[in-house]
Amino acid sequence: MKKPKSLKITYLGNKVLRHKAKSVKQTTDKKIQDFIDNLILTCKTAKGVGIAAPQVNKSARVMIVWSHPNKRYPKALNMKPVAMINPRILKKSNQKEKDWEGCLSIPGIRGLVPRYKWVEVEYVNRKGEKVREKLSDSFVARIFQHELDHLNGVLFIDRTKSRDLIGEQEYQKLIKKN
Repeated sequence: MKKPKSLKITYLGNKVLRHKAKSVKQTTDKKIQDFIDNLILTCKTAKGVGIAAPQVNKSARVMIVWSHPNKRYPKALNMKPVAMINPRILKKSNQKEKDWEGCLSIPGIRGLVPRYKWVEVEYVNRKGEKVREKLSDSFVARIFQHELDHLNGVLFIDRTKSRDLIGEQEYQKLIKKN
């Protein structure tokens, strides 16, 4: 097994972030497995809670969901990183809630983004097995929706109003109050 390497993050303005990513055919292929390991390390190095292939300049429907408490999300659920290949939403709650989001590809900016409270999803795991599950923790559901948006060429700033955008320093003041 190859030692994982941290990949370079793609930033706002790069065209790959605005295009729908390509479906993955050979889900258990060694190249995809190595890429997943690299994505997980990149997410860890960048202190993210999720990352999608377009964020490292690759058009592939692969994403990592990795909720864990940290400076940016101190109340996050703690879970191991989950690789999701060709993910999709099957069902969603009727209710949406607004909460703050940031993005590794848009550093220094936060936005209040409306997302479904829960989603039922389907994806292929790294063993090639189809998984169907309900993401009922609203933060994990939010991460999934944010990363799925990346696979569809959508950024969180597209889902928020300009008056609901703030800088990272102001966001840190907000979470310290709560």
